[in-house]
Amino acid sequence: MKKISVIILFFLLIKWVPTYAQNEEEETPTESTTLNYFRNDLPYTAKANKEFQFLAFFITQGVSSNFYPESSLFNGQLVGRLFGQNSSTTSDTVTAYYIEQRIIPFFIYQPKLFNGKAILRASFEIDWTWGDQAYGLSGNKGSAISADQVNIQTQNLELELIPLKNWTINIGLQRLYDTPFNPYRTFFDKMTTTGYRLAYWGTDAVGISTRYSRDYSQIKAGFYKLYENNAEDKDDVTLLELVYRKKLTTMWNLGGSVYHLMDRGKGLGGVSVFGQGLNSTLVNYNGAFNFNLGTNEYKTDITWIGAFFSRNPDFWLDRYLVTGFANYNLGTVETKETNGWQKKADIGGMAANLRAAYRYGQTLNDYFSVDLIYTTGDGDGLDNDEYSGVITGNTWGMPASVFISSGAYILFPHANVVNRFTPVVSDISNMGYGLTGGTANFHRDLIPHKLNAKIGGAIAYSSVEPQDAGSFMGTELNAALKYSFGPFMSIELHGAHMWLGDFFDSNDTSHGTDINGIYNTERPTDPWTVFLVYKWLMF
Repeated sequence: MKKISVIILFFLLIKWVPTYAQNEEEETPTESTTLNYFRNDLPYTAKANKEFQFLAFFITQGVSSNFYPESSLFNGQLVGRLFGQNSSTTSDTVTAYYIEQRIIPFFIYQPKLFNGKAILRASFEIDWTWGDQAYGLSGNKGSAISADQVNIQTQNLELELIPLKNWTINIGLQRLYDTPFNPYRTFFDKMTTTGYRLAYWGTDAVGISTRYSRDYSQIKAGFYKLYENNAEDKDDVTLLELVYRKKLTTMWNLGGSVYHLMDRGKGLGGVSVFGQGLNSTLVNYNGAFNFNLGTNEYKTDITWIGAFFSRNPDFWLDRYLVTGFANYNLGTVETKETNGWQKKADIGGMAANLRAAYRYGQTLNDYFSVDLIYTTGDGDGLDNDEYSGVITGNTWGMPASVFISSGAYILFPHANVVNRFTPVVSDISNMGYGLTGGTANFHRDLIPHKLNAKIGGAIAYSSVEPQDAGSFMGTELNAALKYSFGPFMSIELHGAHMWLGDFFDSNDTSHGTDINGIYNTERPTDPWTVFLVYKWLMF
């Protein structure tokens, strides 16, 4: 769950702490260009008051729902698609009750010796479900009586250098987001509603990224080693990225990107026993498409070519906001046969998104929004030697792509999670069936900046019908009430109910076998959830 925990931390950390929440657009370097970035010129960013800074995000939530894992293996931590191979299911007789807790400490070291041009950042994660385990060794546990669990997890450990005017270089374990902005210097809610909205890449990865930022444009290039495996063999998974964004006018922005992934890992490495890659168990858990290549070795090269735009993305200049993207993934998959490497399939799939909002009231929380998404699907697997659906980072990480800003709670994922992350659509490929869906949300500050209410709805269809079922996935209604005690501290009540459609009449989509291996013949029970969340950002 360390991939999801960054969502909650950054939503508060970067939104509420101005010293680390600078927009890339607002960063205007003041130092003179120099090859010696340790010269005592004016620093690129304002010098910190302290060399060492500590921040932490604390969250506790009580949850009640009718979905749970049938297998005890996932009782403490449940990640992946609802009704997927993680054994998650719903019930009209069983109700789950639990309390989760998490703290994310964040350390920043900016020595005065280098005059603000070298910054070390480290973030960690400690979380559990109340009463789960003690005197053990594992993450996401440790709150049973006597405690004493070894459970700290590393999220990020990266160094940011500022060698020249307008330039930043990040080295190490860092945020991998599908956006041109620096994730350590940009409002997080802006990153979830612009670019590709973390729908393709929204996780952590080790590598090096370089950004060149000016008043009206940003460009980013990155190299990431997703899996190394054996250092002496060519069995790595490597990702390259190039992203550009240009401010056309005061209101409008336009950008484009190219991502390229080379997978020579042969399925080695990966998350625990699930493996990784096109042919792994991981994709089934994440709700992505499994290529079912058998036991033969495979290799693949995949390229994502996309464009994105936004109008008034910060919602500051007038009452209207529009964002959107289109992204096309293409490539080939080859398998090793007795007569050498043979092409197994061509890849070609597209995703598109459009979000619009209108701010009718006096605060930024008085608005109405509509969010639409479409992805192509594939109805015959590789029978025609072609996959025409979408591929995301969820093929290599758990989860590595998190489309969490739609406003839904069950149909699409949301960010208030600690140990359990089980949306109906956990990957925008929708298991390769594709997706046509959307949400509508109405927000109102009942007491300005103090008490906020929200009501929303979501609906989705698959682009391709599964076997023996229809395309209608269902509808969701949800609501929330949020109260702020003061700066950086709030309590929130959320609830949602989803009515499943005939898409879940198929054994392929509704957890086809029960815990005894017997096929289910009925549509699953409609899911619902209610949770009370307490949050505090401390620094």
